[in-house]
Amino acid sequence: MKKVILARISTIKVPGLRSDLVNLGLITEREISIDGTKVIVSVNVPMDFPGDLAEIKTLIEDKLKGLEEIATLLVVLTSERPAPAIAQPPKLKKRPTDAPGEDARPESAAIPGIKTIIAVASGKGGVGKSTTAVNIALGLRSLGLKIGLLDADIYGPSLPRLMDIHDRPEIKDDRVIPLERYGIKVMSMGFLMQEDNPVIWRGPMVVTALMQMTREVDWGELDVLVLDMPPGTGDAQLTMAQQVPLNGAIIVSTPQDLALIDARKGLKMFKNVNVPIFGIIENMSTFVCPHCGESSDIFGHGGAEEDAKRLGVPFLAAIPLHMDIRKHSDSGTPVMVSQAEGPHAAIYRNIALKIATRLFPDVDED
Repeated sequence: MKKVILARISTIKVPGLRSDLVNLGLITEREISIDGTKVIVSVNVPMDFPGDLAEIKTLIEDKLKGLEEIATLLVVLTSERPAPAIAQPPKLKKRPTDAPGEDARPESAAIPGIKTIIAVASGKGGVGKSTTAVNIALGLRSLGLKIGLLDADIYGPSLPRLMDIHDRPEIKDDRVIPLERYGIKVMSMGFLMQEDNPVIWRGPMVVTALMQMTREVDWGELDVLVLDMPPGTGDAQLTMAQQVPLNGAIIVSTPQDLALIDARKGLKMFKNVNVPIFGIIENMSTFVCPHCGESSDIFGHGGAEEDAKRLGVPFLAAIPLHMDIRKHSDSGTPVMVSQAEGPHAAIYRNIALKIATRLFPDVDED
């Protein structure tokens, strides 16, 4: 199948290139990922390419559209220069008053139909960020808001498992149609590949894919788009913070010192790009034994709350380390769905209400 795809692509004549994409080595079999009828083609376009990047994407899609074996196609352009369809020409922002001169960061452009966007982030992996993002999104939905959820973790997408979604999205009129589950619209790179298949991509490829999943998905009308951010403070995180008009960020951390060190880095990254911090969540806080009822602070306790006070940001909640949260997350039935009236769902609903109050001051629980 890869040879057929390469053969078709090799017939494309791209203005501005002296030969075709295959002969130039911009697309090889390694840049083609196939999972059943789902195909991802990555193109490493030269940074000095003088032509239209969006045109390359269209040419490849048109050439492969006739193959019956392909039901879902994603073309990723890996040039670090954004395509016109993804980002507007950069406008210079003014630096804060304590930094003279101009700031060369590109100004983010609004996404049509989406009123507000928030990021759920962490400084490191393994702190329960994705589980928290899902339940916050469902908590916002319980307030009557129209919610979308984007899995921005390309290397380790979790939403297919957490939301129990096994279908693949459709593409209509060159727009990806997000899948719906539990009343919210969901998009993840995990929908386009098998769960145990690794994504072996360079940084620019990840950044481009994120911009395509953000701006080339037909989200429709949303009150809030929740971004489940990848862990860390690298290219992907910085690009999302700069290129997407974020209304605020929520930092998730466990109470232990090692996690809090990285959480502070993530918080400072958002502050450096002028994204408001809605608050810090301490996840995997006190563990209560289901057999004896004794409490144990496995990862410590209160560290995130102390950091929030010291840094002058809100402390949103302490979420316990509980088997029900883990069990229902693994089964794809988050506690906001499976135990909507339970104590854990109440915590997430309270977090959602605090966030909604920041986004929409007139919102209430009714």
